[in-house]
Amino acid sequence: MISRKWIAGALVAVALVVAAIVLRPDRAVRVATGYVAHTICSKTFVSGFDPQSVFAEASERDGIRRLRPLLRYHLDRAARRVDASVAGLFASRAEFHEGFGCVMLLGSEQPYLLRSDIEALKTPKAPPLLAEIAGPKVVEPADPALKAALDHAFEEGEAPPFRRTKAVVVVRDGSVIAERYADGVGIDTPLLGFSMTKSVINALIGIMTQQGFLSPSIPAPIPEWRAASDPRHVIEVEHLLRMTTGLALDETNSGFDASSQMLYLHNDMAGFAVKAPPIAPPGTRWAYSSPTTQLLARIICDAVGGPEQTLAFAWRELFNPLGMRDVTLEFDGAGTLQASTYTLASARDWARFEIGRAHV
Repeated sequence: MISRKWIAGALVAVALVVAAIVLRPDRAVRVATGYVAHTICSKTFVSGFDPQSVFAEASERDGIRRLRPLLRYHLDRAARRVDASVAGLFASRAEFHEGFGCVMLLGSEQPYLLRSDIEALKTPKAPPLLAEIAGPKVVEPADPALKAALDHAFEEGEAPPFRRTKAVVVVRDGSVIAERYADGVGIDTPLLGFSMTKSVINALIGIMTQQGFLSPSIPAPIPEWRAASDPRHVIEVEHLLRMTTGLALDETNSGFDASSQMLYLHNDMAGFAVKAPPIAPPGTRWAYSSPTTQLLARIICDAVGGPEQTLAFAWRELFNPLGMRDVTLEFDGAGTLQASTYTLASARDWARFEIGRAHV
């Protein structure tokens, strides 16, 4: 006769096997190594930071901190690559390309590499619409209270979580009135924008709307959703902008969520995101979601004619008119703008961007 303990043990074993199949913890670990590899790559080769310092900062992130004792990275300056692994397993690799930042190398498929003349794109054909916001030197605060605020912004405690502040730029009436930078950071240092990247994508969508390329109120021009029988065909561009698509693309940064896996496990990020099933009618549920912004990036790419045209559009219509100079846009392996995280720009350029948005 089979004992109850044996049955209970068997059920637990089955549950663990099912959980392993469904959750795929190996994918979550590869998300961690992908984040470390890509972040070290971008911050080392684009920003010029010390890779060991970047690794220390990246491995402090929630969810990655537990893996830190086993996390390893290798930076090859000659090949301009960064590899990361957990005890030699679950390896991820990112590669730098001059002018275009870093891209993940996933599997045997080679990523799409842009062939634009980036310096030509950065050469404006007309004066910027915004006046210069500061001179060539760091602007020191004249107000003691403002100086104290900057002092506080760069203070660090004795234990984590650390602030790791890189730069603060204070603007009033369109001009810098105070700024401060961490050691190794200057007024021209490109800084990783993380989710400020989403605002860049939204600005490009706004420009395209103004120019008549599309409208927020139209169904999202995504071929995979066009069939009348597909419930996603009613998702509008505005739903993507507001993150109210109702799709199963919630972002938890756990490594198990679709958003995290899109960023570090898929060459074609938007191609992964379009497959998400609906879990609520559009407009009825809000959830923060990087994949919805990635879908907007593919809409931009399709509308303007491809990756090179996307880059040219961004410089011609957004960065050059705002006087932004130290910007690097990264692309995914399919040649679509990496829309959620990996735009790098100097702190002053991020300030110019915010001033420009305020004047729209």
